[in-house]
Amino acid sequence: MAPKLEDKSRTGRDNQRYGADGERLVAGLVPLSADKKQVLLIQSSRRNGWVLPKGGWETDEKTAEDAACREAWEEAGIICKVLKDLGKIPDRRGADELTKHAPRAMFQFFEATVQKEEAKWPEMQKRDRKWMAYTEAKAALAARPELLEALNRSSIVR
Repeated sequence: MAPKLEDKSRTGRDNQRYGADGERLVAGLVPLSADKKQVLLIQSSRRNGWVLPKGGWETDEKTAEDAACREAWEEAGIICKVLKDLGKIPDRRGADELTKHAPRAMFQFFEATVQKEEAKWPEMQKRDRKWMAYTEAKAALAARPELLEALNRSSIVR
C-alpha cells in the first residue's frame, strides 16, 4: 500500500496505539531489494548504528502495515510493496533499558520490496540509509535482537 507522502515526520505519542498489557505497538519493514540479496538499513536517530525502519502504529492508521509503510517513507524515503507479514516479535529489553521515551513495545514486521528510493524524504537530515547483504546486516543488528529476528524471518538471501 502506498503511504500518503507527507513532507514531515509525525512526532509525539498522542495518537499512539497500545496493547492489552500497556506495550507500545510498533510496526516496521524489512525492506529488501528486488532480488532479495540486500536489505536497506537506516541510521538510528537516538544511538549510533543501523536499524530497520519502524515506529509507532497510530490510531488513524487502519493497519500495522499502513504504519510500517509510513515509517519507511518518513525514515528511509522509500516506497515499498509489502510481500508478507513476518509476525509479532516481543521486546526483549531488560527493565533497566526501558525509559519514558522508549517503553516496552510489541513489534510487528513486514517483508517488503523497495519499489522506489526518493532523493528527498522527511528524515533525510537525521538519517543515512545503506544497502547491506545479509552478513553485514546481521552484524549491524546484533545489538537489537528484535530487529535481527525480523531480518531472520525474512526471505533475504543468506
